[in-house]
Amino acid sequence: MTTRIQIKRAYEEAEPSDGYRALVDRLWPRGLSKESLKFDAWYKDLAPSAELRTWFSHKVEHWEQFKDSYRSELHAPDQEARMRELLAAAGKQEITLLYAAKDTEHNQAVVLAEELRSLGAPAHKKARRTAA
Repeated sequence: MTTRIQIKRAYEEAEPSDGYRALVDRLWPRGLSKESLKFDAWYKDLAPSAELRTWFSHKVEHWEQFKDSYRSELHAPDQEARMRELLAAAGKQEITLLYAAKDTEHNQAVVLAEELRSLGAPAHKKARRTAA
């Protein structure tokens, strides 16, 4: 069974169905204390580089280029290792990627979720083949 990965604004209420909650912003969400945010781990190094984040500046017209650039960053060996660590830490739980951006469609968590799904998929397919 493939791990379900969802994204959610850090400001939304935590729910039991969230499973493993991973904050994926480089900067701490404004207005939230570390005590008030329910999260399992902060993967700030999986966030886009400071340069890419600054350039993107949540401008929708930059979205396509941002996605390509961020995917390139995530394909670096150290980033792939971090993504595998996140998947391993979650185990069989659902994964909820937490982000602070107001735009729910154009943010790094959308791209990271896609990359995590594709990274996790081959291992699950292989497990199915050996179990059959």
